[in-house]
Amino acid sequence: MVVGVCRVTLMLPESHSLKEKRMVLRRIKDRVQNKFNCAIAEVGDQDEWQSAQLGYAVVSNELGFTQAMVQKVLQFIEDLAVAKITDDEQDFMNYGDADLDEARDPRHWEPEED
Repeated sequence: MVVGVCRVTLMLPESHSLKEKRMVLRRIKDRVQNKFNCAIAEVGDQDEWQSAQLGYAVVSNELGFTQAMVQKVLQFIEDLAVAKITDDEQDFMNYGDADLDEARDPRHWEPEED
């Protein structure tokens, strides 16, 4: 199982209140959920009027498909043209059955036995 996560930083220059910001974010989140069936939520800059951070996750059984879906969601948000994307951070993680070489990955931490 491969999990792809992305944190998107948005600029909302037309927003002049938190209420306006929430309306724009709700529109983005609803459309992304309906089109891609992925988890999405506001994850940062919650008290700022013209800045927002959204996080979303995609799960599949292939790395290539997961990467493509993360990019498609990012492009979809940009194409909505209701907010400007100023930054995005992506990460991909492999869970479950893996080759022995992958299991010895130094980035994978397990507690030491006593």
